[in-house]
Amino acid sequence: MPMIRPSADLRNRYLEISEYCHNQGQPVFITRNGSGDLAVMSIELYEKLTSRQELYATVEKGIDDETAGRTSPATDVIRRAREKYLL
Repeated sequence: MPMIRPSADLRNRYLEISEYCHNQGQPVFITRNGSGDLAVMSIELYEKLTSRQELYATVEKGIDDETAGRTSPATDVIRRAREKYLL
């Protein structure tokens, strides 16, 4: 279950929030005047999420290329690379 804390806790209980983020690997949702405002997370979690997003974007581009016919069989690509770089 996600942790939800008021914005004052960032100032008053920073260490507790930081430890939670690192130990649980989950973000902490910060509210301001009772409404959602921020999500705080460890750098490790942030990097994991952004890496995953980049991977999904790359896979999506590959699927789009395949759908649009912008692909070649691997054997053709290898043959062209050998001709270009080994000869």
